[in-house]
Amino acid sequence: MRDKYKYIGPLYDFLSSIYGGESIHDCKRAMLTEENVKAGDKILIAGAGHGKDAIRAAELGADVTVVDLSETMLIKLKQAFEKHPGNLNVNVVHADILTFEEYETYDMVIANFFLNVFYEDFMEKITDHLIKCTKQGGKFVIGDFAYPNGNPISNTIQKGYWYTAALIFYVTSDNAIHEIYNYTELMKSKGLEVSETKHYRYLGMNCYASVMGTKVVASDLSAETKTEQPEEATA
Repeated sequence: MRDKYKYIGPLYDFLSSIYGGESIHDCKRAMLTEENVKAGDKILIAGAGHGKDAIRAAELGADVTVVDLSETMLIKLKQAFEKHPGNLNVNVVHADILTFEEYETYDMVIANFFLNVFYEDFMEKITDHLIKCTKQGGKFVIGDFAYPNGNPISNTIQKGYWYTAALIFYVTSDNAIHEIYNYTELMKSKGLEVSETKHYRYLGMNCYASVMGTKVVASDLSAETKTEQPEEATA
């Protein structure tokens, strides 16, 4: 399969800095805190991006795996690792994420600015796949463009901001153009418990958001859905 980021990949860091300042970087690292990540945790990151999230997770002592189909983006990722002063425990996998079938393996699965490149039906297919890779009780994180939740004027500006970015990547990388996804509702529809959301402002708007959901432990889910049997009537 062709490398969709062959031409725009070398400019990825520059364009994101121009378009979102530090907000995009902060959004990607939002849930990578000492509270959420413990040394030895296994973390899967779908899409290489700038590598900021992979580096932060490794700094916290996690065992990190990054999967990306774009050779260009993986080269950029390795260059970011080379600039880091310390040793990073990161496994880089050049593959289609749907062929990566390490189910029920990861304490945290991260899809930062990854799901938005796909049309909705395929986006949901990938989301289901990533949730399968998450351990029972594990965390699933999505950092991306925030779903508009303000007044009509603010929402219109925010949507225009998103569509401008989507159009750039549609022209350069053949990525999908669609409405802004509501990742909070997506997680809920997949049976995840949304535990935390952090917003990041740019140009006076909440342009970006990181949403974290927890994969409900199967036994807990069974207990919640179990219906009580009616008591037998006595004479």
